[in-house]
Amino acid sequence: MAMDASEISKTTAIVACTSMTLLYVAILYTPTFLLRLPPPDSIQTFMIRRFICAAVSSVASLLLCAYILPVRKWEASSLLGVYGIRLDHIWQAVIIPLSLTSLMYAGSLVLKSLLLLDSWRDQWNHGDQLSRDSVKDIVCKLIIWMQSVFSNIMVWRNFIVAPLTEELVFRACMIPLLLCGGLTTYTAVFLCPIFFSLAHLNHLLDTLHHRSLLQASIVVGFQLGYTVIFGWYASFLFVRTGHLTAPIIAHMFCNFMGLPVIYSQRTGLITVASIAGLLGFVWLLFPFTYPYLYNYEIDSCECWHRYCTWQ
Repeated sequence: MAMDASEISKTTAIVACTSMTLLYVAILYTPTFLLRLPPPDSIQTFMIRRFICAAVSSVASLLLCAYILPVRKWEASSLLGVYGIRLDHIWQAVIIPLSLTSLMYAGSLVLKSLLLLDSWRDQWNHGDQLSRDSVKDIVCKLIIWMQSVFSNIMVWRNFIVAPLTEELVFRACMIPLLLCGGLTTYTAVFLCPIFFSLAHLNHLLDTLHHRSLLQASIVVGFQLGYTVIFGWYASFLFVRTGHLTAPIIAHMFCNFMGLPVIYSQRTGLITVASIAGLLGFVWLLFPFTYPYLYNYEIDSCECWHRYCTWQ
């Protein structure tokens, strides 16, 4: 049976979300200022410390959320369902949001395709024809490239650790709290990214080491604006689908692609593709996130899920 949203007050929900945000940021500095560990001797050691801190804060947020929410069944399946951690409809939660998100990067994808074609054309013009030996070389180069990618600590940060921990804390934990706190769906979707963006304010301190205060403020301000916009989209995906996989996949893809390319002096095709992709994204946003695509039933939800009433 559906829970009564009044079982959690708005104050409790907002205070809990604020606490999670502060914990997510503050714990990153624990090794240096609290544990008094020696400075890391490499970027890899530095990032591994941060990975551990992010994991600890994520687990703490999950436990806090489980304690506050009116979960009457404490089985693992019930708790995982609260956070949208599910195996059912997994392919829909991967393929459909990925296809929808890629529409925002239509111009970028066209540009990358043109650059790839130019590379192939240059190889062809220089007489680099495929042979049995060259195919082996390509396979070897591909293996070496994959090894270098997976051994790159920043790849793990940008495409694995950051998407997983941030979506767990700022979507899986905060949105159920805000919804059960009695906030409207749109209020929860628009408010949650505010916490998400505030968690990136620590980048101002890191940027100040290399730039002036004005330059750092501009850079971080632009980044905060981008994270708010993405946060709205990720929150929308989570509420509409009830599946955490959807915003995680979108987060990974956006981190990989970076900012969308809208205009290029190379060709007007990129601008046309960008506009067409944006129009397609707006047109398909609600149909591609129809709750029935991701759930067996959409007629009885708990207070932490709102897709039953948002169709």
